[in-house]
Amino acid sequence: MEGNVCKVCKFISIDGTIPEKCPVCGSPKSAFEEKADAIKTAADPAGLTDFEKKHIPVIKVMQSCGLVDGCHDVNVKVGEIKHPMLVEHFITFIDFYLNRSFLARVHLTPVKLNSAAGIHFSAESSGKVSVISNCNQHGAWIGDAQL
Repeated sequence: MEGNVCKVCKFISIDGTIPEKCPVCGSPKSAFEEKADAIKTAADPAGLTDFEKKHIPVIKVMQSCGLVDGCHDVNVKVGEIKHPMLVEHFITFIDFYLNRSFLARVHLTPVKLNSAAGIHFSAESSGKVSVISNCNQHGAWIGDAQL
C-alpha cells in the first residue's frame, strides 16, 4: 500500500498528503518520501499466512469505556498469532488514525511489553479506525475497523 513516509521516525501519512511537518517528530516536509510499498497488507485476506497473522493489527472496538464516561475504547494487539517482543525482533510502535488522519503513536519496548496498545476515543468520534504497527524486521502493517 502506498504512503508518504517520514525518513526520520517512519511515520506514514495515509491520507494522500505530505504534512508541512511530521506530526510525530516534527521533521519538515522535505523529510518525507513517497513509497509504493510503505505498508504491507495481506496477499489474500481470506487466507492469511502465519507470517501475516503475526503482523497484521487486530482491532477491538468497545462501545463503552470502563475508565472515561462517554468514550469508545479501541484496543489493538499485533497479530492474530502473538508477535514476538524480543530484543532482536519486536514491534517498535503502533500508530492510530481516524478517517485516514493521524491521532497518536504508542512506542513499545521489547521484552517487558506485549505487542498491544489502546486509546480512548471521545463519544463524538466516528468513522474508520486504521492502525499501523511497525515491526523492526518486517516493516509496517495495517488493520482497519469501524468505530
